Amino acid sequence: MLAWNSGAEQMHGYRADEMLGRHVSEFYGPEDLASGAPARQLAIASAGSLFEDEGWRVRANGSRFWAHVGIIALRDLDGTLRGYGNTTHDLSERRAGEVALRASEERFRCFFDEARTPMMIVDLDGRYERVNDAFCTLVGYSHEQLTVLVRSSITHPDDFSGDVAIAAALLRGEVTSALHEKRYIHASGHTVLVSINVTMSRDANGKPLHFMAQAIDITERRSHEHQLEYIADHDPLTGLLNRRSFQRAVAGHLARVAHDEAGGALLMLDLDNFKYYNDSRGHSAGDELIVRIAEALKSRLRESDVLARLGGDEFAVLLPVEDEAAALKVAGTLLEVVRALAMPAINGPNKWITSSAGIALFNDSARPTADEMIVNADLAMYDAKEAGGDRWSRYRTDQRNRPQIESRIVLAEQIGEALAHDGFELLAQPIVDLTTGVPTQYELLLRMRDVHGNRIAPGSFLPVAEHLGLIVDIDRWVARRAIDILAEQRAYGRDLRFEVNLSGRTIGDEVLLELVEQRLHETGVPPDRLIFEVTETAAIAQFDRAAAFVERLMQLGCRFALDDFGSGFGSFHYLKHLAFDYLKIDGEFVEHCARNETDRILIAAVVQIARGMGKRTIAEFVTSNETAEVLTKLGVDYGQGFHFGKPAPLPGASARGTQPHSTGG
Repeated sequence: MLAWNSGAEQMHGYRADEMLGRHVSEFYGPEDLASGAPARQLAIASAGSLFEDEGWRVRANGSRFWAHVGIIALRDLDGTLRGYGNTTHDLSERRAGEVALRASEERFRCFFDEARTPMMIVDLDGRYERVNDAFCTLVGYSHEQLTVLVRSSITHPDDFSGDVAIAAALLRGEVTSALHEKRYIHASGHTVLVSINVTMSRDANGKPLHFMAQAIDITERRSHEHQLEYIADHDPLTGLLNRRSFQRAVAGHLARVAHDEAGGALLMLDLDNFKYYNDSRGHSAGDELIVRIAEALKSRLRESDVLARLGGDEFAVLLPVEDEAAALKVAGTLLEVVRALAMPAINGPNKWITSSAGIALFNDSARPTADEMIVNADLAMYDAKEAGGDRWSRYRTDQRNRPQIESRIVLAEQIGEALAHDGFELLAQPIVDLTTGVPTQYELLLRMRDVHGNRIAPGSFLPVAEHLGLIVDIDRWVARRAIDILAEQRAYGRDLRFEVNLSGRTIGDEVLLELVEQRLHETGVPPDRLIFEVTETAAIAQFDRAAAFVERLMQLGCRFALDDFGSGFGSFHYLKHLAFDYLKIDGEFVEHCARNETDRILIAAVVQIARGMGKRTIAEFVTSNETAEVLTKLGVDYGQGFHFGKPAPLPGASARGTQPHSTGG
């Protein structure tokens, strides 16, 4: 080495005096030395060419850096080689950036190509620059096919304008990303509904390069949501609107009445002698008759009329454009429709299926609510029934003066408020292992608070809820709250098990099943901590539906109890086909079993049947130690009643809204 400047000193870590007489090959890495690179490079320079290359160089401290090297031969005027000129530029930072960029590109490639989420890169003209396998699967086209297609060719025509608007907003910089729903047309011809998130990729100067998008197939989810919405708004037996949907329709019409003084009428229609028919012919025959009547009523109404089944054998009709005379005529027509399907309910006179109708006009009272309009028509309908049935009656304002009707209206409003604002309360009553005396689970009991904060017993408001069709909403509220309380108690270190009563109307409720499954998943509560109870009479009344409903609950991992068992003693054979974990012995047999031999015999029979099936028994209404001892001797597994504890709030649970249900007391 003949000369060494300060830049070389800083780059290589050697002083000039240390480098004099040393060979340039000392700065090469081992791999270059092994390949003979120094000699080869000098030979190229000696031949008269400028040699340029990039490679690793070694510093005095042994560290390496990436460098650009230029070597040129230095000659005298006569051409004699005097040495070599060497320029070295440290490219470590650029090299690191390039390596990082390549690594980033490789990570992106792997992420993009191997992602399960459909992804695409679309140029500014709407052509697919790049797509992954998941997107190809989503739309049914290959990579090669998509590269020659434009976005519009596989987008549903009705959705393309939305694509254009979003692209324009991204190009203008109004938004940095956009989430929307659209439909692709699959290669096979069917549509695929997706939720798609689109972003704009720009260069360092902000110039748009292309669109990047991710899509999620929501076809099945949206279909499922529509099914749930349909189930929530329609009667499962007839497909007609249910009470909740009908109330919305009435409320909507009331708004139009207030705005433009429209008229109209509301009809309530209830079948006469249907209970006798149902009991004598069976519930399947009763359901079949309800469906036939629903179809017949619908055939005699106009498209603008709204027909609903409010529950049981009760129908309602909203006539949005009828005056009084026309409404009375429609009522007479519907009575005739039912009369044409008339059939004897039981053997004997005056037991034929007919109907009674109540009519309330929307201009009968000033600014009524939807519930008040339904109650008005209901009052008129009961007048028709009391007059012998198979007739209609028009609502009169003086009917509202009846104290029991006023009470019913108040309760209906309170129930609606409680559902809307968590005005219910759940208490817990212990269920005790009769052998150990230790509580193993709790039955949740429902209460409602009035405006003064006083508790209202379920016997006061549940019949109204049943009649108004609100009991299903109450059961959903209770199931959701029960799961939330279980989660709360687990947070306190208490692993509890709850029994929750369901009404007969809730049996088969798909919305409740979905709710239970979702809340269990969200909270992490073990499903077997939830025991659903249905009374024996409710289960037998709709046996096929109950059996399918219970099977679904058990598939989720929940438990099931058959409540009030023994109240229908002729039904033992149903146990063969109805899955259950617990039999709750009817309290009528339990209360006096310490002194009544017949009760003890019946309880022993229930215990023997349950044990033979591998199930457990729970005795209700245990009020004394004497009764508990008798039940223990008879082999009953668990006891429940005031002797073991009265219903009370659980420790750690809030007093309202997130409390421990049962529609029982």
